[in-house]
Amino acid sequence: MSTAARRPFALLASVSGAMIVALDGTILLVAQPGLRRDLDASVAQVQWTSTSYLIAVATLLVVAGRLGDRYGHARLLFVGVLGFGAASTGIALAPTVGWVIALRAAQGVFGALLQPATLALLRLAYPPDRLGTPIAIRTSAIAVAAGIGPVLGGILVQHLGWRAVFWVNAPVALVIAVLTLAVRTPVPERTGSGRLDLTGTALLTVALAVVVHALTEVPGRRWTAGSTLLELIGGLVLLTALVLHERRAGHPIVPRAVARSVPVTAAMALLLVISAGLFGALFRATFYLQDSLHLAPLATGLRVLPLTALMVLGAPVAGAALRRYGPRHAAIAGTALVVVGIAQLSRLGPTSPWPSMTVAFAALGAGFATVMVTATGTVVGDAPPGCAGVVGGLKQTAMNIGPSLGIAVAAGATGATAGAASTMSLSLLPLAVLALLGLIPARLLPRHPARHVPPRQPAPPERAVAEVGERP
Repeated sequence: MSTAARRPFALLASVSGAMIVALDGTILLVAQPGLRRDLDASVAQVQWTSTSYLIAVATLLVVAGRLGDRYGHARLLFVGVLGFGAASTGIALAPTVGWVIALRAAQGVFGALLQPATLALLRLAYPPDRLGTPIAIRTSAIAVAAGIGPVLGGILVQHLGWRAVFWVNAPVALVIAVLTLAVRTPVPERTGSGRLDLTGTALLTVALAVVVHALTEVPGRRWTAGSTLLELIGGLVLLTALVLHERRAGHPIVPRAVARSVPVTAAMALLLVISAGLFGALFRATFYLQDSLHLAPLATGLRVLPLTALMVLGAPVAGAALRRYGPRHAAIAGTALVVVGIAQLSRLGPTSPWPSMTVAFAALGAGFATVMVTATGTVVGDAPPGCAGVVGGLKQTAMNIGPSLGIAVAAGATGATAGAASTMSLSLLPLAVLALLGLIPARLLPRHPARHVPPRQPAPPERAVAEVGERP
């Protein structure tokens, strides 16, 4: 089978793997109230069903990508999706909330294994100048999964109970695992040693765990709490130690070719601040609609629907814009749309007409889709040889930390402006500024679209494809 004929299998595996993670993240929100009642759990324990997963997945994404570059991305996707489904089945059978928290952490570990692989498979299957379309399809699929998650979750919980939202993952994961067996991609060129730097891995993992935990706790204890400041300072110290260690390490966890790539680092910075701005604004707007305007959850979801719709419809358009105008111009346009959307939301009050909110959410959705497609295409397309997994892990790390940062900023600003609950203006101002900072890394992206450069030498016939069972 030719390389072109294999591409649909890689695309389908990538899209389905990304969708199961996105679906699980949104469907859980609907299940948590029932889980709390059934297992007699406290609010803090229910929160930890999300926090344990987030910490596990965010801290291990880069390591998982590195392992994929060493042992094969199809293999990591196969193991990750099977483990994800098995952990989900365990949660459905959990007798206590303690088991749910522990198994959610395990689910996060397997989620970390599969996420970088879904991007790396696209990089190996498609040349850089043709990555725009598959990445746009993947982005649209993620938006669809995130959008239908609460609806599907509501149906399952209402008719079958909260455990059903975890049971549903098991057969889906099994189908994706079988599909992964059919994936064949060219073997990436390996550069340097595949040895894993254990010291760098430990520093990175602990630093990210501390930072993510600090951010997730901000809504409950604020930025100025002593424990928050202590954790943030500790995380900064650990990250500084990591940078110093990486400069001296013979085999750094983040290869030097990746760390020195301006397009890759700029794209990750862009994703971090834009995802922070979007999710922070969405967090604030959701509470505003329900607590200030007293809308029901369904009505709130319908008001936010334009965001999802424009993400789904805007991703293919963003892919075409990326090919025609290049990453820099596409990223600047997407960033501007996100800033305009947040600014429009900040002007809304109780008497604002609903079309104004529709326009704001539509701008956010179109802008975020453009940034996602552009930055992801740049990260994956500019990945140095043999580093597709680690750059995919870095990209996913930015996408996990960004929302936590945005929600923390929104929660801190909301607490500081509690007396101005009738509008969102003051609480959204820091988020607009944060998104506006995205113009800096956007201007560092390449001006022109990527061009396909044929490989210097073909791979040996007996190693022409990478399989799930290939030897390291």
